[in-house]
Amino acid sequence: MKRFYKEAAAAPVEGGFGVTLDGKPVRTPAGAILTAATPALAEALAAEWAEQTGEVRPLAMPLNRLALTQQDRVAPRREAVTTEALAYVESDLLCYRSGDDATLAARQIDAWNPLLDWFSASYGVTLAITDGLMPIPQDTEALAPLRSKLDGFSDAELTAFALLAPAAGSFVLALALLDGRLSAEETYALSQLDESYQIEKWGEDEEAAERRLALALEFQDIGRFLALNRS
Repeated sequence: MKRFYKEAAAAPVEGGFGVTLDGKPVRTPAGAILTAATPALAEALAAEWAEQTGEVRPLAMPLNRLALTQQDRVAPRREAVTTEALAYVESDLLCYRSGDDATLAARQIDAWNPLLDWFSASYGVTLAITDGLMPIPQDTEALAPLRSKLDGFSDAELTAFALLAPAAGSFVLALALLDGRLSAEETYALSQLDESYQIEKWGEDEEAAERRLALALEFQDIGRFLALNRS
């Protein structure tokens, strides 16, 4: 759609901080006033609106998309979102290792085992590891502390986690970022360990490179959204 406003600004709104366009508050698709947890996030949201020129391009407004997702799709259904996120423990990338490439397997051990050790020490959950292709069952009875952890997240933190876990293919990597053990860039790199190894061996085509760039930017956007909500 074409830009329909002259000025975008951060401003106090009902429920906290928000964004106004020519003095009118931005609303979510569900009709609620868009609210931000911190003035810093409100300023960043307003900046994305201000940066739009002839056309308003939602894909160029990642922080707004995350804020809208939080308010309309995560906050009203926290329990369901938490249950969906917990499912990634069952298929965590870090538990699936190469069984036919010793070099890759060694890299996986060096990069991923310290995180699994941290996860076990921090949350009392030790995940099983396999070098096979078939799914490996995990101890679902040990998930109680993980659910408690997610239940303690703010809406913004749960939103970030619920997007990070599928993007990384890993509950552990997502939690490491939320806990401050990893940066967004480190989380992305660790999630792409297998792909990066294959690129070293065989090269990378243009389409794959574009996908990896888009994913890297997604991690950065989520990391920034999280930081602004905590500032």
